[in-house]
Amino acid sequence: MTANIGPGPSDRTETETIAAPVLARRRRDFASRGYIRLLAGLLTVLTMVTIAAVAAALFRDSFTRFVPVTVLSPRAGLAMDPDAKVQLRGVQVGKVASIESRADGTAALHLAIDPEQARFIPANVGVDIASSTVFGAKFVQLLTPAEPSAQTLRAGQVLRGEHVTVEVNTVFQQLTSLLGEIEPTKLNETLGALAKGLNGRGNKLGQALSDFDGFLAKLEPNLPALRRDLQLTPVVANAYADAAPDLTRILENSTRLSATIVDQQHNLDAFLLSALGLADIGQEVIGGNRQSLTDLLAILVPTTDLLHRYQGALNCGLGGLVTLGHNPPLPLPGVLVSNGLTLGVEHYRYPSNLPKVAAKGGPQCTGLPTVPYETQVPYVVTDNGTNPAVYGNEGILLNSDGLKQALFGPIDGPPRNTAQINQPG
Repeated sequence: MTANIGPGPSDRTETETIAAPVLARRRRDFASRGYIRLLAGLLTVLTMVTIAAVAAALFRDSFTRFVPVTVLSPRAGLAMDPDAKVQLRGVQVGKVASIESRADGTAALHLAIDPEQARFIPANVGVDIASSTVFGAKFVQLLTPAEPSAQTLRAGQVLRGEHVTVEVNTVFQQLTSLLGEIEPTKLNETLGALAKGLNGRGNKLGQALSDFDGFLAKLEPNLPALRRDLQLTPVVANAYADAAPDLTRILENSTRLSATIVDQQHNLDAFLLSALGLADIGQEVIGGNRQSLTDLLAILVPTTDLLHRYQGALNCGLGGLVTLGHNPPLPLPGVLVSNGLTLGVEHYRYPSNLPKVAAKGGPQCTGLPTVPYETQVPYVVTDNGTNPAVYGNEGILLNSDGLKQALFGPIDGPPRNTAQINQPG
């Protein structure tokens, strides 16, 4: 290995061969660093764009799930725009996603309701398109009904808009249409006549307005009743309309009755005179016997009270007689009696068998007035007369007081009959 210090061809060749790799290595480092910087710049730009897009999406609630609801309204209003607020009791519960104009001139507002708020909104909620002022932007106002339903607002539900706030341009349009129909000459004449009529009458006009204000103040408490009367007026009018033929017939008959009274006025005068005479006679009869009639009515009070208490039994008895009267007649005229022989029973004794006076048992119908076929009427057990089963033996009895007293102890007097004269019984 030789090394030439001096300048020469061999020295330049060696220098070039040694410097070439170093220069190539430096160029590769610069190229790689340039790619890294470019890639870092692109990543930075993409990151900033992504952050901006996510922020815009978050601002527009693109990642939030909403409950879609459609509102059909006669019109949407001039200042109704997408993203308008949907409020319930002053609280925002959603927004207007889009507005669709329909072929029939109505508007369909597609609402996006917050799911967290939708579960508090009843399904029968009302809808108004309102605004804070005449010139203000519109928003959808949800109205809670008087009787909220148990079901809540659901996705895809269609609501009906009830009222849309009038815009100022609508007022101007109607005013312009009205002014277009009015002739200026006639309007000038009307205003002139009105000014002439009111000239010098300011005090009277002010007093009239003051009186009218007082009248309205007195009328205001009765407005609910007046409103209710107006609501019932169609029902009453329909009822009168249905009864109009009958009312007309009554009026026609009244006319005929009036004509009859006019034709029979002499007979009517005679009838009235006779009625006056009868009243005079009745006054004498009733006036002379007033005390007797009063006493008679006082005496009848216990009887009428008793009849009133037993009216049920009397009705049943009379009903049974009516049923009996409809039975088929007997085969032969007369009375049909069914007789038979029974075993002997205890005789009537005094005083245990005396009937009770003014006994109280209450009204009893015992199946009347209609007794079903083959029905045995229940036997009413009372203690106001003779009881044939007082000794518990309804068979043949020996008419011996000694045997009875031996068996049952002391008893009342002997059997009552015509042969035992001057006996206790």
